[in-house]
Amino acid sequence: MTSSVLTDLRDGVVTVTINRPESLNALTRETLEGVGESVAKAATTARALIITGNDRSFSSGADLQGSVQGGGLGLDRANAIIRSLIDLPIPTIAAVSGPAAGIGCSLALACDYTVMSEESYLMLAFTKIGLMPDGGATALVAASAGRHRAMKMALTAQKVWAKEAADWGLASLVTPAGEHVSRAQEIAAQWAQGAPLAFAASKEAINAATLTELDDSFDRELKGQTDLRASKDFAEGVAAFIEKRGPNFSGE
Repeated sequence: MTSSVLTDLRDGVVTVTINRPESLNALTRETLEGVGESVAKAATTARALIITGNDRSFSSGADLQGSVQGGGLGLDRANAIIRSLIDLPIPTIAAVSGPAAGIGCSLALACDYTVMSEESYLMLAFTKIGLMPDGGATALVAASAGRHRAMKMALTAQKVWAKEAADWGLASLVTPAGEHVSRAQEIAAQWAQGAPLAFAASKEAINAATLTELDDSFDRELKGQTDLRASKDFAEGVAAFIEKRGPNFSGE
């Protein structure tokens, strides 16, 4: 059985690849745990980290089949993994192609540097299935793009394509299609030869200044998402998604 997370370490750079191409790299609990384990190991084995998917998708978000079965990702654990990625003392890059949606968007934005292929996009699709953004997205998007753009992403669930994401401050670099990973590797290789103590101190200071609301956001998202997952609207939203039809939300 092929692993849903692949890890490769070379020349001080660890590359973590989400490997569920048949589902556009939708995240199950097992897959997210694999990402978390790889991030934890990188703190002591690497000088830089890249998270990526494949040419079709970075990650389409949580696997909704898991939601139907009642398990979900385990939001407490997902939040801990996002926090560990932000707190990692080495520089991190998300190399994004295709969608980075839902919790996949949070994973990308939790990285220090986001390289997006020109045909990729960020998306907070939660309201389409009767949920709210989670994984720290309510803080991560607002910290980089501002309140109104965070509201636009959350309330419209529209795609934010790479060029617009860069204009908004959500992407660090946009590359031609198919060049996102190679460009990320070039940057990570430079970091691997850099000053690790200076990188760690810089990350800590900038995150402390800009993500002051992150832990409170985790708490608010957890409470809100727990209530919403018990709603009829969430059940209807997931059913509509799976049946490929428009949802009929009742506000219950």
